[in-house]
Amino acid sequence: MTALPDDSWFHRLRPQPSPVTAEEYEALPEEICRAIEIVDGYVVYCEAPSPDHQTAARRLANLIEREAKAAMGRGRGCLTVNTDVDLRLRDVPLLNRRPDVVLYRCLDRERGERLRAKHALLVVEIVSPGSETQDTTDKFGEYAKAGVEHYWIVRLDGTGVSVIERYRLDHASTLYKHIETFMKDEPADRPAVANPIPIAIDWSELEF
Repeated sequence: MTALPDDSWFHRLRPQPSPVTAEEYEALPEEICRAIEIVDGYVVYCEAPSPDHQTAARRLANLIEREAKAAMGRGRGCLTVNTDVDLRLRDVPLLNRRPDVVLYRCLDRERGERLRAKHALLVVEIVSPGSETQDTTDKFGEYAKAGVEHYWIVRLDGTGVSVIERYRLDHASTLYKHIETFMKDEPADRPAVANPIPIAIDWSELEF
């Protein structure tokens, strides 16, 4: 598990007699926020990602960011790509996740705007040993209920990203519908998507 600093805030959260509020979370030091998520007001400690996981997230973010800049050049509006950033899904009870990669509309920095589900165009989670249930069940439902339009579940093999599962929100049911699955080993042209922005998947860029 990720080691947390010996901080008074940490001791106030554990064993946590009551749910954490949005105000309490926002007062936490950044080094603690980076090591936790909040689910229904309760702290979930995040394991430090493996080097392969971190590499995959960084390379996916780079690929998506390049396509986002191209989309902005075509008049798509201001877009941002980030890794391991706070995404507020709900204020009460507090639900705060830290996606591996997220593509979102630029925030108003002067107003101190917080990243929320309404800003997110695409959320990507990379499945690691031990995160299967969270990524394919818990977060799958949370992101959909919060209204995140597009969700990718990414799987790795020993050489890099090997599978990308694409889901899109069905607004009538507030559930994700599977669109397609890209597999690195399939003999096909470079896969591409049109939404939320045009993205061409170059598997060679996603190798370790």
